[in-house]
Amino acid sequence: MTDSAPSASDGANSPAPAQRCGLIAIVGKPNVGKSTLMNALVGQKISITSRKAQTTRHRIMGIRTRAAAQFVFVDTPGFQTRHGSALNKSLNKTVLGAVSDVDVVLFVVEAGSFTLHDAKVLSLLKEGTPALLVANKLDTVHRRAEIAPWLKGMQERHPFAEFVPMSAKKPADVQRLLDIVERYLPEQGWWYGEDELTDRSEKFLASETVREKLFRLTGDELPYTCTVVIDQFTEEPSPRHGRFVRIAATIVVERDSHKAMVIGEGGERLKRIGTEARQELEKLLGAKVFLELWVKVRSGWADDEARVRSFGYE
Repeated sequence: MTDSAPSASDGANSPAPAQRCGLIAIVGKPNVGKSTLMNALVGQKISITSRKAQTTRHRIMGIRTRAAAQFVFVDTPGFQTRHGSALNKSLNKTVLGAVSDVDVVLFVVEAGSFTLHDAKVLSLLKEGTPALLVANKLDTVHRRAEIAPWLKGMQERHPFAEFVPMSAKKPADVQRLLDIVERYLPEQGWWYGEDELTDRSEKFLASETVREKLFRLTGDELPYTCTVVIDQFTEEPSPRHGRFVRIAATIVVERDSHKAMVIGEGGERLKRIGTEARQELEKLLGAKVFLELWVKVRSGWADDEARVRSFGYE
């Protein structure tokens, strides 16, 4: 008896792969590269990045749909261990909420490093939820031989499902991480449309974009407690531009000296913040953007629970 060759119709009748969809929390200490990783996984900038620690302040959802799988990533603030302000308590509440009900956790650390701040975040992980140890910034490790004993120590700290050494800047590493994560997603229908990238509004993305430029252009001079409030976000008809968006935003700082720092000599720094934010928003929104910025002092706002909530923090 000889094997018959498969007919052309066999492939057409084979069932399509089952859809997978799940929630993946990206957690780690401040400034470990969570937002950069999130943007790389989604394939587009969703979460703001800065050299300044504690840049991310909200639970930001990014969506990546690839073949039969839909990945719903949640970028979280870095868990705060130093300050007990109302703002930091709000940020920690966001982290705890994100890790409590997900399908997979990506625990991000710098390859070869483990600090007390990393240990605090690790203690938040729930038993029963698969956690992948993402050893980020592998390209900065000069002696790879040191990774093996470090990894053994990490496995003793927590029963990680897998170890993923990588650099978020390398597309091949990002694709490999997606392949690994996909295996842990439950078989179920997608939650979002195939072309959706985030559940956040354009108004929210506008405030985050301004805040990123603020941090990038002030460096370490400005305390991280400043925030951005969108006062106006309106879309107007424009035969010339197709889409025209008018945005007015207020940068909130805690001291007059901070206000002077943001404005800069002759208003030059504020002007540059506005220009860079507007240029990025035009790409992000696919529109001509008119952006107007103001700076106001609200002393002690980060310690005032009511004001923290009024500025959009949970």
